[in-house]
Amino acid sequence: MERDDKVAGAAGIGGGLDDVAAPLAAPDNARRGRRGPGGGNRDPQRRPDDNKRERAESEWEEKIIQVRRVTKVVKGGKKLSFRAVVAVGNGKGQVGIGVGKASEVVSAIQKGVVDARKSLVTVPLVGTSIPHTITGKTGASRILLKPAAKGTGVIAGGAARAILELAGVGDVLSKSLGSRSPLNVARATINGLKGLRTFEDAARLRGISIRQLFT
Repeated sequence: MERDDKVAGAAGIGGGLDDVAAPLAAPDNARRGRRGPGGGNRDPQRRPDDNKRERAESEWEEKIIQVRRVTKVVKGGKKLSFRAVVAVGNGKGQVGIGVGKASEVVSAIQKGVVDARKSLVTVPLVGTSIPHTITGKTGASRILLKPAAKGTGVIAGGAARAILELAGVGDVLSKSLGSRSPLNVARATINGLKGLRTFEDAARLRGISIRQLFT
């Protein structure tokens, strides 16, 4: 009898634990059920948008041309800040340069990137080179750009090389003829790329056909 009472008591205790555990498990199941349909529908909707944004941002490349410390004399002493010249391009014919100024280098670079995206220039490409020879001018800086045969590469240095590579130009010859200030050279390069025209554009402006253009 004692053994039967012990077994019955154990069974009663077990049943009590099950009865207590059941209502405690119910809210968890309910919560899981709520998270399943609700959370499952929200995350898939957000993830594709995030992926699209990341892909769009990944198309643009950034290159720092120059970071310079600037000192400004103000009442009470000197104020130190940084100036960053940044070039932004997608390698498909669009490029721009921007200047950012801030008390920290990172902030100056971020401002330069934002400024560069506001002043993008579309570059007409013929294969991997430019359509014709052109000279870009800005201030005392002049830069000569010439088309080159396939496989030549980008024969340029400094700021001009960074801008040409970001624009997607693969074969080009260049020569700096004036001041070698990085900012002025970069602006002169952008000025030259902005003045490029394809043969179709030149024929359309003159009101003639491409055949008459070459005759």
